[in-house]
Amino acid sequence: MTTRRLLLASLGLGRLEQFVEGAFEEKVLAFVPTAGTPYEDQSFVDRDRQILAKMGFKIREVPLEGKTADDLRAELSDVDVVFVAGGNTFYLMQEMRKSGFDVVLPECIDRGTPYVGASAGAVVVGPDLRPVQTLDDPTAAPDLTSMEGLGLVEFVVLPHYGLEKYLPEYESIIERYKDELEIVPLRNDQAVEVIGTSRESVASAE
Repeated sequence: MTTRRLLLASLGLGRLEQFVEGAFEEKVLAFVPTAGTPYEDQSFVDRDRQILAKMGFKIREVPLEGKTADDLRAELSDVDVVFVAGGNTFYLMQEMRKSGFDVVLPECIDRGTPYVGASAGAVVVGPDLRPVQTLDDPTAAPDLTSMEGLGLVEFVVLPHYGLEKYLPEYESIIERYKDELEIVPLRNDQAVEVIGTSRESVASAE
C-alpha cells in the first residue's frame, strides 16, 4: 500500500526541502489558489507561488472554480506535488465540494502524491472546520452546507498561533473544543508532517 504523505503548514514552507524528495526542478507542482478568491488583496497567495517557483518547482495553476472531478483528475494525473494555498477555509471547502476536489484529492494522496496545505489548506484536511469559524468568515461560503472537513487526518490544525493580540481567541478555541476534537496549534514557523500513520511537529521557517 502506498504511504500517505502530508505536510500541513501555518505559513513557513521551509520544511518542503526535506518533505519532497528529489530535485524540485524535475517536479510539477499543482498550485490551488482558490482559498484566496474572496480577498481583494491576494498577495499572500502570490507569496507562496513565488517561494515555490524560486525553489524550482514547475507551477501548474489549478483553480477549483467551475471545474468537475473529471477535469481535476486530468489536471492532476501527472503532478508530483499538490499544494493548496491559504485564505478562507470555508470558501475553499465550498469549492472543493462543488468541483469534486474533495473526492479527487484523497485519490491523489492515496496513490502517493505528496500533499502540502498552508493555513486553510491545512485546516480542510482535518475532521471539522468549526474551530476556525471565528478566525475566518463562514459567510464567504453561502453554499457550504456542512462544517465537516475531509477527515484525512484526525486532528484540526489551528494556524498562525502565538501572535499576542490573537492569543485570547486561540486559547478560547482550544478550551471550547478540548473534549471533542484534537486541536494542534501551529506557529508560523511550524508544520505537521504526516507520513503513513505517524506524525511529527516540525520546524518550517522560511
